[in-house]
Amino acid sequence: MDWKEILRRRLATPNTEKRSEQELKDEEMDLFTKYYSEWKGDRKNTNEFYKTIPRFYYRLPAEDEVLLQKLREESRAVFLQRKSRELLDNEELQNLWFLLDKHQTPPMIGEEAMINYENFLKVGEKAGPKCKQFFTAKVFAKLLHTDSYGRISIMQFFNYVMRKVWLHQTRIGLSLYDVAGQGYLRESDLENYILELIPTLPQLDGLEKSFYSFYVCTAVRKFFFFLDPLRTGKIKIQDILACSFLDDLLELRDEELSKESQETNWFSAPSALRVYGQYLNLDKDHNGMLSKEELSRYGTATMTNVFLDRVFQECLTYDGEMDYKTYLDFVLALENRKEPAALQYIFKLLDIENKGYLNVFSLNYFFRDEIFDMVKPKDPLKISLQDLINSNQGDTVTTILIDLNGFWTYENREALVANDNENSADLDDT
Repeated sequence: MDWKEILRRRLATPNTEKRSEQELKDEEMDLFTKYYSEWKGDRKNTNEFYKTIPRFYYRLPAEDEVLLQKLREESRAVFLQRKSRELLDNEELQNLWFLLDKHQTPPMIGEEAMINYENFLKVGEKAGPKCKQFFTAKVFAKLLHTDSYGRISIMQFFNYVMRKVWLHQTRIGLSLYDVAGQGYLRESDLENYILELIPTLPQLDGLEKSFYSFYVCTAVRKFFFFLDPLRTGKIKIQDILACSFLDDLLELRDEELSKESQETNWFSAPSALRVYGQYLNLDKDHNGMLSKEELSRYGTATMTNVFLDRVFQECLTYDGEMDYKTYLDFVLALENRKEPAALQYIFKLLDIENKGYLNVFSLNYFFRDEIFDMVKPKDPLKISLQDLINSNQGDTVTTILIDLNGFWTYENREALVANDNENSADLDDT
């Protein structure tokens, strides 16, 4: 009989003797202990199976466990080196291209060489074990589009392989800076990575070494502003690889990068010097920090006082002044107002009551209720961050609320359009 049933019956049996409540509790505990011990004894054999479960948690070494830390670092380095050797090197990539070109399937479409699935598999057999992962039906189907002969472009396939190899190489390179070994980089880790990357980027050859620290700070802030919205101080390596920022940074390897591309690339030397130069120009007292009055001259010097007040209330300051890192967040937010991370930054400043939405009071504090008509929020009395993003009017709304020039432009938009039309008509007449 089940021990629980025995215990239930025993307790349910009427006892003619009058015993105290404490005696009854003691007997109950004795019975429970007895039957529990018997039940636990029967499970001893079952517990043996637990020993076969593999270990899945390894405690990180403490700061004072120097030997364990060193062992862990060395083992990670060996692991990453092994992973690096598994990647295709330049010679192997050249051999792959030769095999693909040799097995192309006619007819050619223009100048683009094609290959069918049968020849695709033949190349996979000859290319070697490192290439095996690329020669699958799934990869072929992914690159198969509208070719009437059921072929894929050799160039597209080779670019796919190159991209995969590059991603793995970059992941390994970033992982070498992952001091914690947990798949993410702290600010100091990413700073070290970019600092050591500078000499490999020809577009940065002209930078003075004295500017390196400011350049690194400028570059790192873009990664953390957009990829660390919760401000945890760390970014997943996977997120770094998934975004386009690393592509923009490594674009500086191109010695013939156009002037236009440099101007639009946040990581270029002209862009970094522009941002830092603006900071120095705003710093009228040359103390390395910006006061509210100094920041008010940013851009066209038309930001509203109430918005500037909110900036210095919410952002990190030192004795009421802003440092370069905080300034970079400010610039990134204002220059990228269509991005969710920038809207989140500005939204926090506009949410003066810290309620998670903008109500009539909040918007009256900056502007007036016309904003509600633009955003069309779910709740007619408040605007959430998601409402702002969904409206596709986030950049316009925030510009109106924080910039007097933006407010004036919006207020006079019809007159400006009419004036432009008149000017166009005058030009046509001439």
